[in-house]
Amino acid sequence: MRRLNRKKALNFVKEMDAFPKVPESYVETTASGGTVSVLAFTAMALLAFFEFFVYRDTWMKYEYEVDKDFTSKLRINIDITVAMRCQFVGADVLDLAETMVASDGLQYEPVIFELSPQQRLWHRTLLLIQNHLREEHSLQDVLFRNIMKGAPTALPPREDDPTQPLNACRIHGHLYVNKVAGNFHITVGKAIPHPRGHAHLAALVSHETYNFSHRIDHLSFGEEIPGILNPLDGTEKVSADHNQMFQYFITIVPTKLQTYKVSADTHQYSVTERERVINHAAGSHGVSGIFMKYDISSLMVKVTEQHMPFWQFLVRLCGIIGGIFSTTGKGEYIY
Repeated sequence: MRRLNRKKALNFVKEMDAFPKVPESYVETTASGGTVSVLAFTAMALLAFFEFFVYRDTWMKYEYEVDKDFTSKLRINIDITVAMRCQFVGADVLDLAETMVASDGLQYEPVIFELSPQQRLWHRTLLLIQNHLREEHSLQDVLFRNIMKGAPTALPPREDDPTQPLNACRIHGHLYVNKVAGNFHITVGKAIPHPRGHAHLAALVSHETYNFSHRIDHLSFGEEIPGILNPLDGTEKVSADHNQMFQYFITIVPTKLQTYKVSADTHQYSVTERERVINHAAGSHGVSGIFMKYDISSLMVKVTEQHMPFWQFLVRLCGIIGGIFSTTGKGEYIY
């Protein structure tokens, strides 16, 4: 009785077979079938090969959340060359609370403002990349993924031995400021503390020596990451008048970067520019110099490099192979 029930169950399972087998005596190999098989295996190999490259590729995922860190300090990385002698200019930061930040982390180095041929070539290449970044924002993803493989973004040293006098001042280094809005500026005279903020000793400097033509080789906020380009890197401005004000209005966005090569807490920023000649008689008031007014966004961006899971790669690979095999098999059967 048990054998009979087992036989009935086995017959029932056989009747449910959705893939009936063709007896070998009914199968015949043909040239057309062989051609279809070769094409099918070639297509499988090519698609599997391309799918492997898709599996190897990564992409950047952007997430947004409120920045809850208000106690830490913000690092400002600076490398700016001004077409004035170092004894005539001073740089410092004044934040929203009228607190003057010590500029001990900045160095003043006498240099030549004009670039050497190799430096000029490097500078033109940097500007070309910046123009592409403004037009194709997706290129920033490429920079994030290749931060450790990119070429150095700092201005290379001069390859010649200059004979002309050192007519400019390179101000470079870093500062730590409070995470509030502030104003980093370079103007005439060294900065001195003042009960109402601060002041610059500009009375002893002749107006004829004023020249705020400048080149921003690097300006970033937060942890400095090699290979990342910032919006103002490579900016060069030539002053048309002795009394000229250059203004940069910067919005800083805290950014957490997590890739397979590096993990860092840094900051991105956007900027708008303005420049005008100071002429009190014409109603254009102000102070000659370079002013960078920055504000910090309350939102934080998390940039994470992601990769296709291995199980998803296997599913896609099985779909390619099974789909082609099934399609060519049915086509050959119909033929």
